[in-house]
Amino acid sequence: MTDTSTDQSDAGTSDEILEELQAWLDQNWDPELTVGEWWERLGLSGWAAPGLPTHAYGKGLSRNDSVRAQAAIAEHGALGAPGGLGLLLAAPTIATHGTQAQIDHYVRRIVTGVDAWCQLFSEPGAGSDLAGLTTRAVEDGDEYVVNGQKVWTSLGHTADMGMLIARTDPDVPKHQGITWFAFDMHQPGVEVRGLKEMTGHAMFNEVFLTDAHVRADAIIGDRNNGWAVTNTTLMHERAGLGSGGGSGAATSVSPGSVADQLGARAGDFAPKKSGARKGGGGAIGMLGSMPKMLQDLARSNGALDDPTVRQDLVRLHTLGELGRYNNLRLKAAKQAGGDIPGMPNISKLAMSDMMRLIRDLGLRIVGPAGTLHAYEDADKAAIEDATGNPFLNLVTWVSLWAQGPSIYGGTDQIQRNIIGERVLGLPKEPNNDKTLPFSELPKNA
Repeated sequence: MTDTSTDQSDAGTSDEILEELQAWLDQNWDPELTVGEWWERLGLSGWAAPGLPTHAYGKGLSRNDSVRAQAAIAEHGALGAPGGLGLLLAAPTIATHGTQAQIDHYVRRIVTGVDAWCQLFSEPGAGSDLAGLTTRAVEDGDEYVVNGQKVWTSLGHTADMGMLIARTDPDVPKHQGITWFAFDMHQPGVEVRGLKEMTGHAMFNEVFLTDAHVRADAIIGDRNNGWAVTNTTLMHERAGLGSGGGSGAATSVSPGSVADQLGARAGDFAPKKSGARKGGGGAIGMLGSMPKMLQDLARSNGALDDPTVRQDLVRLHTLGELGRYNNLRLKAAKQAGGDIPGMPNISKLAMSDMMRLIRDLGLRIVGPAGTLHAYEDADKAAIEDATGNPFLNLVTWVSLWAQGPSIYGGTDQIQRNIIGERVLGLPKEPNNDKTLPFSELPKNA
């Protein structure tokens, strides 16, 4: 896997970075600004996505320093950067493979919260074998006509733009005929249908594309070179979702035109100054906040007296510290001009282990009450009144949701295959998909 991290050797020490950020916040944070005005100020300064290179609205910081910068913004009491897949995946991918004109258009709109993004990768017949996708993009003058179906599209119902991978040449081996597009979700021919999860929420969607259009100048990287671009996106996904990955700058306010929150007062969404970092959204935020919450729950209901509960709480803390130290190792390796191959995949596997442990430990701590879950928001108050536990619904939600992280972003089995083949040099399963044209390969039944 090609490493696409930014140059972090000249960014200064962590303390100098935080001093610079603090001085900037003192001069620029104003709770009376609208969300859109504040995000424009934050994004154009480089502090919304400090891990991006300087030519792409970033500061060129390491992941560890970026996480510290996010925490410092929250501790200052300022609204954090626009969260979501735009900042996590699309921006670093475009910064790596896009032209400067594309960076100035797409990345600028991401870091300032103007556009929300989704990921149009997986298909009903192309999940674990992502390169087996069948969505077609057929060239028609200066644009492409797109037909196909995508599935497991996180936040597709609130997205302005999509990271679309589609087949542009079926007559070459499957990895060679894919192109990565910046795709407009607000157009005829795009139908988004929600998929309700067993948590009761509907974060995922299926997306149907029927004679949709995308301009040729929205190709990121080169035509038919989309697999290399896709691997960059996946690398950032696995690193960002992995243990020690940081919060992704998630906040309680959403970017983009569909959420329609850019005109709200920024101070209404800002965290209170507490000196403690708040957890972000999704899996990453949970990895930061759940261990302490589970410890407090165990202490309050007496479960902390169980030595196996204490042992697993320490195990959870240890896994989190290993993730943090791996990030520090990676930072040091990159500053020395090296790398640690497979680290995003290792971090993704560790995150899956942590989520399974959080699931099992949480249910042990809450006991029989763990069989209760508010599938609708209206039911939360009734369950809280019945149990006296305001955190129960979070525990049960995480327990139901914990099965997902080992699947999305590439299953645990895929991560192990990548480590075995690309890092350890073990032989691949014998196949001819590297030589036969995609049109001649047997298709999934």
